[in-house]
Amino acid sequence: MPSSTPPLPRPAATGSAPASAPVSVSRRTAVWAACADAALILIFAAIGRDAHQRGDIITGVFSTAWPFLAGAAVSWLALRIWRAPLALWPSGVGVWLGTVTVGMLLRAVTGQTVVLPFVIVALLSLGLFLLGYRLVAAVIRRRNTRRGAA
Repeated sequence: MPSSTPPLPRPAATGSAPASAPVSVSRRTAVWAACADAALILIFAAIGRDAHQRGDIITGVFSTAWPFLAGAAVSWLALRIWRAPLALWPSGVGVWLGTVTVGMLLRAVTGQTVVLPFVIVALLSLGLFLLGYRLVAAVIRRRNTRRGAA
């Protein structure tokens, strides 16, 4: 005989989303956000390689991008970004700073160039990319929420 006890309430989100946002995020949204992060990191590497006119287009982009892709993966796991992947704070800021920090550490350990101008460019570019699409998504969500409420 099935139990007649009501289901337990879901815990409230803490700081990463407004109280009216759903607690759980669809798996599709998390996968989309992870793919967007990876694609934007690859674009960052491709733009940088193109600006410096380096050969080996495909393998070169991956050799430049892998430390940052690893940094993004570490950030996603350490901060459990899949819980609110499109939130600017803490997800967007966390993946941005984690990507740059771990990426630069891995570049240094593997003998790749880590100079202050590159760190600044990486911070600015990846900040624009990784926070930018999350900001656009937030604006679209707000606009759709207002239309639904009207």
